Amino acid sequence: MEQDEGLGVVQVKLSWVEGADREVALPSYETPGAAGADVRANLPDRGKVVLEPGQRALVPTGLKMEIPSGYEVQVRPRSGLALKQGIMLPNSPGTIDSDYRGELGVIVLNAGQEVVELAHGERIAQLVVAPVIQADFALSDALSETGRGAGGFGSTGRA
Repeated sequence: MEQDEGLGVVQVKLSWVEGADREVALPSYETPGAAGADVRANLPDRGKVVLEPGQRALVPTGLKMEIPSGYEVQVRPRSGLALKQGIMLPNSPGTIDSDYRGELGVIVLNAGQEVVELAHGERIAQLVVAPVIQADFALSDALSETGRGAGGFGSTGRA
């Protein structure tokens, strides 16, 4: 898919895991302005995953990645699955670190009230490539003051 001028492209290398169905489409951006590339279920038995309400499962993608140093891939839910079927990613956004080389699996949760089936080859999540800045965590005897201070968890009100 073509990129708009000015947008950078970061190459993320992919490889299939043994036994993966190589006919399943690779992650893809479905529109020119998409931030996330849809990734699909790649089930070893080419069947489906059946999720009862409240049940979660690790859905394989059949893919391993090589993410450049200084980047991560975030795994995020697809809004259509969330709205229409109640499928969420309980650790959203999930992070794939640049030094991980195992198979990408997507943890899905049926937060709906009906049984949901995810089919082999179905788009189950989206992948967002993002830069990473690592912090230098340092102890300090004092922190700077702010107007908010230690207020949190609703301290700023509802409206």
